[in-house]
Amino acid sequence: MTKLLIRLARFTGRLGLALGAVVGLVGLFLALLVLTDGAGSGLVAWLTTVGVGAAVAIWRGRRRAGPRKLVPLLPVVIAVALTAAVCIPSVPTDRRFPTALPFVATQQWSLATGSRVAVYHYPPAPGSPRRATPLVYLHGGPIRSISVLDHRFLQLLARQGYDVYAYEQAGGGRSELLPMDQYNISRSVRDLGAFIDRLDKGRVDVLGFSAGGGVLTRALAEPDVAARVHKAIIAEPGPMDGPTAQITGQQGRPTARGIAPAPSGPRSTNVPRYAVAFGLMRLGLLSPDTGLIGQAEGDNAFKAADLGSDTASAYCAQDADRIPTEDTAENFSFSSAPSLQIQQTIKDSSSIAAQLGRSDIPAMLMIAECSSQIRQWATNILANDPAIERTQYMPGVGHHMWNGLDDNDERAYAVVNAFLQDELAPLPNYPTRGEIPAFLHDQS
Repeated sequence: MTKLLIRLARFTGRLGLALGAVVGLVGLFLALLVLTDGAGSGLVAWLTTVGVGAAVAIWRGRRRAGPRKLVPLLPVVIAVALTAAVCIPSVPTDRRFPTALPFVATQQWSLATGSRVAVYHYPPAPGSPRRATPLVYLHGGPIRSISVLDHRFLQLLARQGYDVYAYEQAGGGRSELLPMDQYNISRSVRDLGAFIDRLDKGRVDVLGFSAGGGVLTRALAEPDVAARVHKAIIAEPGPMDGPTAQITGQQGRPTARGIAPAPSGPRSTNVPRYAVAFGLMRLGLLSPDTGLIGQAEGDNAFKAADLGSDTASAYCAQDADRIPTEDTAENFSFSSAPSLQIQQTIKDSSSIAAQLGRSDIPAMLMIAECSSQIRQWATNILANDPAIERTQYMPGVGHHMWNGLDDNDERAYAVVNAFLQDELAPLPNYPTRGEIPAFLHDQS
């Protein structure tokens, strides 16, 4: 009995050492990935790990005879197999664009900035009261495809007489990729100006949603770009500059994050390569321009289910059990690395408050009741842009205000249309600049 216990203890100890060796080598590999920024699709880190593991195993087995010399190599083989999965692509490494939409033609426009973007045009419906000024839609993301839910809202606008244009920002959806170092918030603003020039229809109204609202805000602070804008609608904006991006203040009423059913469908994060790559990038341990995965491969790998609770956070808590499918698998595209790159350039940017304070473009701000956005991202714009004429606080909706549920699309349209047509607002002008402190206190 005693001998059995001794053998069991020795086996347990050896097993623990072997597992420890595997974990140690995997940890070394991850550390080397970070230090090398994933150079060579991770092969630099992998080969170094193999070399270190093999050298230690050979040293440990130097005094053993026969096959026992090979025992220390077993943890190395296991660790090498596990880490090799991080170095092997499982999706194409050249960009595979989403298939064409069945309900609208995709045009490709080359802009003066060098960007080549996918463009969608919804002309006014026959028999509708034609609106005089074209409307340009700036989507959120920032670098992703325009969702089918958004396309449906744009179709609603066209049915009411608006001449609607939308484009997917460079690198997103069906638009061509840029070199990674060219993704920045200033380029996004210049692309907007270049798009309006390419449209060649004079000044336009612009509706900017989420990250698109942040681009539009910065455009209003740039006189050369703002001169092309007739009216601006800033809906649920992202941060406008570095100081705003550093705020960690209040959010809106409770969202469906954490209580909605987990999204179904495939996930890239079930594959070790992409789980490691996207996870380390999100933690800031790999650069967006990492050598581990290329931009095109990352775009091809990322799936709608990878957004997880981010999608749920765009809906009110009471809608947790009926969150609509925002997109189709064929249309969905999200560019994680370029999005992180642009977000970082916003964080690194200086304040635009002074420039925004000189804006004279009539503007409206839309804020959702159950917004997952930091409230100060919107109220800082309200406080600093003297040309904001009205604020519309949208009850009963989350960040994705037009979402096909109940009459949400129609209510969002009513707010947009009233402002663009200089009609009486369907909702109170709330909050005003003077009400910002009380509004923020009420949200806490």
